[in-house]
Amino acid sequence: MSDGRLQDLIRFYSILNQLENAIGGARALADCHGRMKWPARGVYFFREGSENRSDTGEGPREVRVGTHALKAGGSTMLWGRLSTHRGQVRSGGGNHRGSIFRLIVGTALIALDGHKFPTWGEGRSAAKDTKAAEIELERAVSEIIRAMPFIWLSVDDEPGPASMRGKIERNAIALLSNFNKPPLDPPLLHWLGRHCDRDRVRASGLWNQNHIDESYNPAFLDDLEQLVKRVTG
Repeated sequence: MSDGRLQDLIRFYSILNQLENAIGGARALADCHGRMKWPARGVYFFREGSENRSDTGEGPREVRVGTHALKAGGSTMLWGRLSTHRGQVRSGGGNHRGSIFRLIVGTALIALDGHKFPTWGEGRSAAKDTKAAEIELERAVSEIIRAMPFIWLSVDDEPGPASMRGKIERNAIALLSNFNKPPLDPPLLHWLGRHCDRDRVRASGLWNQNHIDESYNPAFLDDLEQLVKRVTG
């Protein structure tokens, strides 16, 4: 399994390198806005700072995979999801209750810096005074996520359980995850995620919670490669 996973990871990164070249390179959310030409729907792949691969070759390792609108009737577009992770431009803040990515990065910062934010992650909404008390941490989360390079793949299928976007997301996460597996491309000792309060984040080496304990189907790499070929023309 370990040897097979290693080869699949090497192939996975090779495909992502082709995608990165096709879209003109990785971007950071700090430099992105809604007026850019975004596909309606897609899958995104985030990297982070000095987090580099150690087993599958040279280059950055992926630290989060995500998509959007997987439930039937879902209307969220790719940029809408990315902008929620990015946060608000003017205030520098954001809404961690609308982004699990923001929420778990925030918990890592709380543990790392020893700050007290007792309402962080509570409820699906919050009163104005609660949000005001959290703005310092929201800004810190925005700063970190906005600096992460990411690439995206256009997959313009309809929301629903059969979505190809969902298939790519869950299999990519399961492949990358080190949860209960011999570690491949493990995070560095100073990776921020090691301070996260979610053991699934710490054990997987990813800013993901879902699918990290699942098995992947290597056949998804064929689908991924074909989707990337459409982008490269």
